[in-house]
Amino acid sequence: MGDMVSYPSNGAFSEGYLALPDGGGPAVVVIQEWWGLVPHIKDLVDRLAGEGFVALAPDLYHGAQTAEPDHAGKLMMGLAMDQAARDIAGAASYLAGRPERNGQIGCVGFCMGGSLALWSATLSEHIVAAVGLYPAVPWERMAPHWPDYAGKSALIHCSEEDGTSSAPGIQQAVKAIESAGGEVTTYDYPGTSHAFFNDDRPEVYDASAAQLAWARTLEHLRSRLG
Repeated sequence: MGDMVSYPSNGAFSEGYLALPDGGGPAVVVIQEWWGLVPHIKDLVDRLAGEGFVALAPDLYHGAQTAEPDHAGKLMMGLAMDQAARDIAGAASYLAGRPERNGQIGCVGFCMGGSLALWSATLSEHIVAAVGLYPAVPWERMAPHWPDYAGKSALIHCSEEDGTSSAPGIQQAVKAIESAGGEVTTYDYPGTSHAFFNDDRPEVYDASAAQLAWARTLEHLRSRLG
């Protein structure tokens, strides 16, 4: 089990949920869905620590969370992207200074956080590998500087409900990352709904797809982060 920690964020402080592996390991920033820093996200941080990663999920809503879709939508639309960028970059810098870290740093995110995770590699020099599961936020809200992907990698898991990897937003990211000299891999999961990885939502959860996505995510992170 992890603990809430406070870390510097561009002159201020932010909070996040940190879990440590037995011994050292590479590090991963975990980005929440639109619900907030809910138990599902904390559980994923714990799971990553169990797989040997120093994992931290920044609380991008600064204490707010919900189980109601209408409220979640309002929280997401009210998210100040400049503050989110500082929180994510600050989390990566904090992980870079942790004594347990002995590899490089990646980022994993889900839904809203899937887009933010892909964005993260353009926000921090520390983040060299990003994994986005069914990214859902239009790139215009973030205006990522895609050339910063040079020498970095991205993995994108796409649901059928969202249009698979053929969706315009996914194709935009793929072309931009490749043009920057980065590496990008996409996987489609036939028959899946958006948020198929979230086992707290039985109406959309797909156990076989989630297991495969998790295995591919771990392989990507281990091979890129050392």
